[in-house]
Amino acid sequence: MPPRVLVLGGGPAGCGAAWRLAARGNARVTLLEQSGAVGGHAGSFLFAGQRVDYGSHRLHPACDPAVLADLRSLLGDDLRRRARHGRIRLRGRWLHFPLRPLDLLLRLDRAFALGALVDMLRRRRGPDAASGSSASFASVLLAQLGPTICHSFYFPYARKIWGLEPTEIDAEQARRRVSARTFRALFARLARPSSRGVFFYPRLGYGQICEALAAAARDRAADLRLGRRVVSLRAPRDAAEPWVAEATGEGGPTERVEAELVFSTLPLTRVAAMIDPAPPAAILRAADALTYRSLLLVYLALPVDRFTPFDAHYFPEREFTISRLSEPKNYSGEREPAGSTVLCAEIPCRPEDPLWSLEDRELAAVVVADLERAGLAPPAAVAEATCRRLRHAYPVYRVGFAAPLAELDAWLSALPRFVSYGRQGLYAHDNAHHALVEAYRAADCVDHGGFDAARWLSHRQEFASHVVED
Repeated sequence: MPPRVLVLGGGPAGCGAAWRLAARGNARVTLLEQSGAVGGHAGSFLFAGQRVDYGSHRLHPACDPAVLADLRSLLGDDLRRRARHGRIRLRGRWLHFPLRPLDLLLRLDRAFALGALVDMLRRRRGPDAASGSSASFASVLLAQLGPTICHSFYFPYARKIWGLEPTEIDAEQARRRVSARTFRALFARLARPSSRGVFFYPRLGYGQICEALAAAARDRAADLRLGRRVVSLRAPRDAAEPWVAEATGEGGPTERVEAELVFSTLPLTRVAAMIDPAPPAAILRAADALTYRSLLLVYLALPVDRFTPFDAHYFPEREFTISRLSEPKNYSGEREPAGSTVLCAEIPCRPEDPLWSLEDRELAAVVVADLERAGLAPPAAVAEATCRRLRHAYPVYRVGFAAPLAELDAWLSALPRFVSYGRQGLYAHDNAHHALVEAYRAADCVDHGGFDAARWLSHRQEFASHVVED
């Protein structure tokens, strides 16, 4: 009989695995998701008569071909190929994003261009100050790109996104989040912008991806239980015992779910706190050493058809509180509802920051003030505002994070028949298409004999090469 697999979390990694396992028929699947809807941080919800996402999301053309083929089959014509049309504010000027050579020549000031040219000519080849154990996000990028680009763009954006000085951020952050880390790579990207100039996006919002995967999994007899928060996981004491999860729902009784295999997409720091028996004190200390950057998502409904023709605006400069502003209508290309559009502003912060506890109307005022400073004052008063708070938005790669992460990951990997994967489960800076391919790889390691741990280990090495697509 196929093994029972318990999937924890209903985001792309969880829904992708549930669908893949059910489609292959090699497991009996139960999925637990604490929210009342699937999608997680990649979900969508209804606000002001429009489907909106939890921030800015795109399905990148770099998506694994097998995954993309499945999504095209499940979504049909609802999965649209769209051209990127964003802007970034650098040194007080708006530039097209992704960057275009002609735009850079015409719009950037001469001081920046001259400074970047000097930095390129001065850049040393071979070993430099960025190598070795003392390397940081700052030292790597300074050595490769020089101070002009770093101080005008990468460093202020890093302070805003991760809440740390660039010298406090581990060098691994540069590898995971900055794909063009050298002038050669930067020029190659500018010369061949086509692959970064398009994306895929569902007609009903990004959450439609997880919704389609979940519906298809249900059609193949997967048991998806929403509104169920896992509060404990009892590990098997021997090969004959199953995993036992306890989950609670709002106002409902605690339910027990047994399974031979557990696929966890939950934050690995949270998993460490719910395992029974409790992990050693050293593992709990390692989990405490790993932190996350939180995100406020502020939604403004405006009584106009469109705010701008741009899908997203990026704000790396320190005088702005927000880091990015997106307009969902411009992602999907939808014209409805007429006479109304929604903006989503992203504010990176910590739950301890005063911003976190502001009311919706107060956060709306913060966003409007930023837009006015940027010369983007809304053409009409905000009709409605709401906010969503994401506590685990970005893993923070502080200098020295690798040791506690390796310790925690090794402990989780040693648990019998337990697989932690996905953005949260690997503490990784991954896109949704990365999470989906991880889900497929995990599902493909399952057969009637159990889980192929050696094959999974080889896939883990593949995941280590993932680089975020902006």
